Amino acid sequence: MKILKFFTVLGILLEITSCIPPNEQVKTIPLDGEWLSKYPAKFEFTIEDYQTPKNIIFVIRNNNSYPYSNIRLFTSIYSDKAKNQSKTDTLNYIMAKPNGEWLGTGFGNTKEMLFLYKSAYQFPKNGKYIIEVKHAMRKNPLIGLDDIGIKIETLNP
Repeated sequence: MKILKFFTVLGILLEITSCIPPNEQVKTIPLDGEWLSKYPAKFEFTIEDYQTPKNIIFVIRNNNSYPYSNIRLFTSIYSDKAKNQSKTDTLNYIMAKPNGEWLGTGFGNTKEMLFLYKSAYQFPKNGKYIIEVKHAMRKNPLIGLDDIGIKIETLNP
């Protein structure tokens, strides 16, 4: 069973990375069905064209073990040289319809959802940045999440 799950996740990651346009950066972290809030997901990336606005999108993959219809996140963006200048955002995303049907795409037990975090965001300067994400749900560890990721889309001028 674990081998099947491993190859399924590997296949999904290969499919995503092979289809990434050159104006996007996508990074994912496997959660293996369990996420402790004291261990934030950290995504490090480099911005080389800070003048061009970017969309920052969360990629969340869950399975049928996820017990809620939403997810709450604490997030912050900061330069690798200035963590003390970050501010925390509290976000709430809906993951299921009122009847319990999962939103998003996918087949079988796993669904992938994209949630817009920042629209047309302009970074203050070029350099390395970190986006830190913690779940803010009451249940800890949070079960039913397979992966969390970040997608940075460069907008066309």
